Amino acid sequence: MIGKPEWFQRRKYGGWGIMPKTWQGYTYLAVLFIPFAVFQSLPFWSNSTRTVVTALWIGLILFEVLDIMFHLKKDERDYLHEAVAERNAAWAMVSVLAIGLVYQLVSSGLQQKVYFDPVIMIALFGGVAAKAITNIYLDKKQ
Repeated sequence: MIGKPEWFQRRKYGGWGIMPKTWQGYTYLAVLFIPFAVFQSLPFWSNSTRTVVTALWIGLILFEVLDIMFHLKKDERDYLHEAVAERNAAWAMVSVLAIGLVYQLVSSGLQQKVYFDPVIMIALFGGVAAKAITNIYLDKKQ
């Protein structure tokens, strides 16, 4: 697309995605976000127009970011570091979700009405499914 991978680097310390590493990257982000901020600050747009434009703008930004991320050059060390970081992040998220689910079940059980957030359960089962599918795919690939 328009953004060039050499303007960006992988976000290592503050989440997922990319961050600018050159002035062109910062300029590119400004060109993406300033018109959107101006559009949102103008008072004469209807809510439906704002919703449609916001959805289209987010789609454009996601498409651009994903395109840049897939074209970033990484060596073997970068892949290994990213894999270890992703594994650790996944373990942390699974641990927090599992602890939250147990807390909800115990605290609601003490009040004699069992309740849990189904989104937490869906997230945990989704993780199990993703891991199983990945392992099946990798086993068949060998």
